[in-house]
Order: sequence, then C-alpha cells, then structure tokens
Amino acid sequence: MERVTIADVAKASGVSKSTVSQYLNKRFEYMGEETKLRIETAIEKLGYQPNIIARSLKQKRTSTIGVIVANILHSFSTQVIRAIEDTCRENDFHVIVCNADDNPEKEEKYIQMLLAKQVDGMVIFPTGGNLDLYHSMVKVKYPVVFMDRIIEGVGIDAFLLDNENATLLAVEHLIDRGHRRIGMVTPSIERPITPRIERIRGYKKALEKYSLPLNDGYVRSMNMEELKFGLDEMFSMAEPPTALIATNDLSLFEVLKFAKERKLEIPEDLAVVGIDNVPFASIFEPSLSVFTQPTFQMGNRAAEVLLQKIEDRDQVGESRIHRFQPTLLAGKLPMN
Repeated sequence: MERVTIADVAKASGVSKSTVSQYLNKRFEYMGEETKLRIETAIEKLGYQPNIIARSLKQKRTSTIGVIVANILHSFSTQVIRAIEDTCRENDFHVIVCNADDNPEKEEKYIQMLLAKQVDGMVIFPTGGNLDLYHSMVKVKYPVVFMDRIIEGVGIDAFLLDNENATLLAVEHLIDRGHRRIGMVTPSIERPITPRIERIRGYKKALEKYSLPLNDGYVRSMNMEELKFGLDEMFSMAEPPTALIATNDLSLFEVLKFAKERKLEIPEDLAVVGIDNVPFASIFEPSLSVFTQPTFQMGNRAAEVLLQKIEDRDQVGESRIHRFQPTLLAGKLPMN
C-alpha cells in the first residue's frame, strides 16, 4: 500500500497542503469549523498517519523528552514520572524513561544515548557524578532540569522537597506525643545526595531546637541491605529509641520488617514516622504517620519549566531551586 500523504488529505478535503499542515500543528486561529471538520473526516477516511520523522526534521525537534530517574523502585520516582508524562502528553510530547540505579556510569550512558536520539530536553534525578557533562549541557543551553537533588555549582533548575522542614516537623510530631529518644534511619550518605543530607541536617536542628541531646547511636545511614545490622546495634543499646524517623519509603519498609522480626508492636513499643510517599501507610494496621511529598505538583511544575526552556532555548535566566512543602498524613500515634 502506498503511504497516504498530506497532499492526499488536502485533495480529499478540498483545501491546500498548508491548511492541512496548520490543522496537524493545531494552528486553528484562521480556520473555520467546517474546514476543520472536512480535514478531520478526510484524515479518518484515508487513514492518514503523520510522518513523525519528517516533521521532526522540519521543526528541528522530536517532541520527546528523556527522564533519567535515580531509582525507579521508589514510590516518589514513579509518581513524579507519571506527573511528568501527564503534562507532556497534554503538550503532545513523548517521554523516554531511563533508570540509572544511582550509578554515575549508567547515568552518563543514558544522557549520551538521549542526546544521540535528539530528545528536546531532559529531567534528571542526578547522581552528582557527571559534573563535566552537566556543565556542558548548561554551556550549550540544552534544556534540562534536576529533580529531587541539587548539584552545587551547576546552574540548572532543581525541584525538591523542603527536606529540613520535613524532618523538623517529624521530630515535632513525635515530641508532641511524648517521645524524647528519637532515632533516624536513612540510606547511605557515602555520596552527598541532597535529600539524605538535608533530612539529617533538619533532624539535628530539631533536636537542638528542643534541647534534646544528639545521640550518634540513634542515627543510622547505610545501604538498605545493611540497615538490619544497624538497627540491631541501635536496639541493643541500654536505652534504645522509643521512636524512629524513616527518611524514605525503602528505609521505612526495612524498619517495619525489623520491628516484625523483633516482635516490636507499632506504635506501642516503637513509634514510626516516615518521610516520603508510602502507598501502604493508610492501610497498615495501625495506620502510619507519614510526611508526604507533593509529587504530582513537583512533576507537573518540572515538566512545565522544561517545556518552556525547550520553547525558547535562547532565553537565559538565573537557575532556581523550587521548594515544595510536606504534608502530614497522621496515623495512630498514642502518647508515650
């Protein structure tokens, strides 16, 4: 079968090829409803499919963006990706998702692959391990934004939670319920990943604000597969914590597994507060207290800013850090 062309659609609908092109690009300003209907009918009758490659070459864009996520297993990541995809779909953009596993080498390969595919821009959850590559993208004004992390010295817009405030509010929530021995678990900070560093900082500031001593034994920052051993050490102390803050969904899951193995009743034996988007928090019995991130707002805003950068690549402005506030979903947490 021969490919149906714009010329075929124009002939069938009794209009010029340029009018069909305007219709396909949704430029309806000077087009009557009858004309639009004739073109629509002709497209449907002929089974016309736009030549995406030809259109990309003509417009010098692919109407595609890449999203390089640090760890796709996080609920936060999947929800942000969904919000980005929703916003892009509304603007006729496609999304390619890559999972870097927090590995700088994988991230570099994905960035190079997406550049080779000529995607129009990228949303990156950066590992922080490719500074020269980030700087080169800024230098050529390539449209890119960061999600969830800040890379110091790199002029790229970043969208993330007010992490210090999140742990401050979590500590206050536990203090209000009578707790004074409050611990915290977080993934490894071997590499200075922004949310982890900021949440530890917020925790320490909260203890200082309420004149509570900082017990180094109450803080565990390690890889998830090692966290059980860290919790074993913490709860072998003479005075273990009565409450724990888990700084993301994966660490919260490890805390819950540990509590089950130790036969610790939550919240009677151990109060637990999570910081992240945890789908099972409300159905856990008893329900857990979590400080959630506005993931859809964050993803939508990041996509909007990226699409603006794609639309006007020559626009030069100061990079901004866009902060979003956590929301408490309070579960059952009796007085200690």
